[in-house]
Amino acid sequence: MSWLIFALAFWAAAWGFNIWASHQGFARQRGWRLLIPGLFGVTLLVLWEGIVRGLEVPGVILPAPSAIWERIIDSLPVLWADFAQTILKGALSGYLIGCGAAFLTAILIDRSPFLQRGLLPVGNFVAALPIVGIAPILVMWFGFDWQSKAAVVVVMVFFPVLVNTVAGLAASERMQRDLMATWGASYWQGLFKLRLPAAMPFIFNGLKIATTLALIGAIVAEFFGSPIVGMGFRISTAVGQLSLDMVWAEIAVAALAGSAFYGLVAVIEKAVTFWHPSQRGRT
Repeated sequence: MSWLIFALAFWAAAWGFNIWASHQGFARQRGWRLLIPGLFGVTLLVLWEGIVRGLEVPGVILPAPSAIWERIIDSLPVLWADFAQTILKGALSGYLIGCGAAFLTAILIDRSPFLQRGLLPVGNFVAALPIVGIAPILVMWFGFDWQSKAAVVVVMVFFPVLVNTVAGLAASERMQRDLMATWGASYWQGLFKLRLPAAMPFIFNGLKIATTLALIGAIVAEFFGSPIVGMGFRISTAVGQLSLDMVWAEIAVAALAGSAFYGLVAVIEKAVTFWHPSQRGRT
């Protein structure tokens, strides 16, 4: 019970500190904008630890963060092998292929009204298909190794990036396009000098959405067949063995990898679209 009391006291102290910092105006400073989410995350972990230990929750129901951390330290080689198989091979390769194909297809759609009227409705239909229905089929087509997981990721990320890119290419104002035509600019000159820069915020929105979809797709696909390595394989195996600490260790690695991937795309977006009002307003 002492663990539970400590966790509640820590939560109350963190809450009070957050209120005090907001009243002091620190929340507008960059360092505090990073500190407050970090403090929130630490508070959740302390509450989790206190509840599990204070109420003596069995490890097969909910392991404590300390037990998960011990499992991560003891299983680093296994976790790295699973990370390399699922993230570096399946998710990353499928992400690059899917996003690249979506960008090129968006250019073709922009050039052809027929494709715009015919392909986008089909894309919306395919995007609505459940991943648990597509994954087994692609596993049977491409085998049990990382190639089938990459194929699932391609299907998941293709249409969100496609729709955002097509919308972005139409975001430039008509007066701007008319001015480019008045100056005798060709289609490709107008594309690279006007419409593609204006589309970058839309494109990066699609790319950021695709980061989480790629991770989910690669892990879910491994539930339907994979070699004896991979995050999805490890999670399904650990659940059968009631090794919940290993399941949470894989979840923690996946969450950190997904956050880092999203953050990397966001950093690239900030460097590319520094001129956009949404970026200029950030300090």
